[in-house]
Amino acid sequence: MLKKYLIFLPEVQGNVEEEWRQCLKQVRGIHVAGYKLIKLNIFTDLPDYEAYIKVSQEIGKTILDAFGDQCPAVNVTVHPPEKPWKVAVEAGYLNTDSSEVISKVWNSLPYIVSKSDSGKEVWALSLGAGLFPADTRRAASAAFDQMRAILDAEHMSFNHLVRQWNYIGNILEVKNGIQNYQIFNEVRSENYHNYRSIPGYPAATGVGMKHGGVKLDFCAVEAEKSIKIIAIDNPDQIKPYEYGQQVLKGVHPPQFERAVLMTGNRDSTLFVSGTASILGQETIGIEDIEKQTVVTIENINKLYNSSRIRQLTGNTETDAGRLILLRVYIKNQSDFVKVKSICQEHFPGALALYLEADICRDNLLVEIEAEFSN
Repeated sequence: MLKKYLIFLPEVQGNVEEEWRQCLKQVRGIHVAGYKLIKLNIFTDLPDYEAYIKVSQEIGKTILDAFGDQCPAVNVTVHPPEKPWKVAVEAGYLNTDSSEVISKVWNSLPYIVSKSDSGKEVWALSLGAGLFPADTRRAASAAFDQMRAILDAEHMSFNHLVRQWNYIGNILEVKNGIQNYQIFNEVRSENYHNYRSIPGYPAATGVGMKHGGVKLDFCAVEAEKSIKIIAIDNPDQIKPYEYGQQVLKGVHPPQFERAVLMTGNRDSTLFVSGTASILGQETIGIEDIEKQTVVTIENINKLYNSSRIRQLTGNTETDAGRLILLRVYIKNQSDFVKVKSICQEHFPGALALYLEADICRDNLLVEIEAEFSN
């Protein structure tokens, strides 16, 4: 599992290309002993879909030039970072002391395979990039098709998914009476029904992405028998896949776990899904960004509660480990300062990235995901 993250911001304001080059120089200039760079999530502020396609292609070329056959998995999305920056980069690193890390390519898309005593991991990003920006159903179907193709190439399946990130263009837009997020949920449900045969679901984030299309990132794990993979729920929230019709805008609810814990004899990783200000299945603190941020953090606290994790695992020594990353999605740039202040108060010293994004409900103002490891 990933054990280290770094966040890179430009040093001098410029256009997106200039700020990206500054970040890339920083990424290349840092050597993390015992670790290999395996993924780059590049968040940008771009005015339209045409600019996004142009810039993402240029960024892809610079990364290929920089890393060659050791290229990490890469995703470029339109999620404006905290102003004044137009680019922010999140870099993830895998420990190479106890695992073999291999860079591979599927249909020009770089992805990562890691093998260790704990099993096999696959990390792939940017599935569905540039496909069907005006048609959410076709875009989501194409992204899931690519996911399945990569898993097939690695002799794995949807059963091995433990973490998924879903970026849905114009997530709140309604076409022909159906919201884009619900269209995505229908496609996800169809794929899980057809290609996933075990109970439960991965941890997941589902947030809006400016401009059209659907992009997916995922981590899949084929674990050895000594590794337990356990869904962690929040006793104060209804499981998302059990939501009632009063909060749904379609047939299928969102299919993900509130969190997923991977734990073995030596270490553990807790993936906390995108979490919002929801109790039961109702939004709390409508139009109140401070209330929503506090309730969201309280929900996260319940998911990494050590006593609850020990109860679920049956191991008195298991815990979630230390917080290694927060990714905070905020609907309005004007709320960044308030949200950041509250997060820093509750998670002092945490590595955190703040991004602008629509959340899956129009009345939700913030969503936070987290990762813990030891």
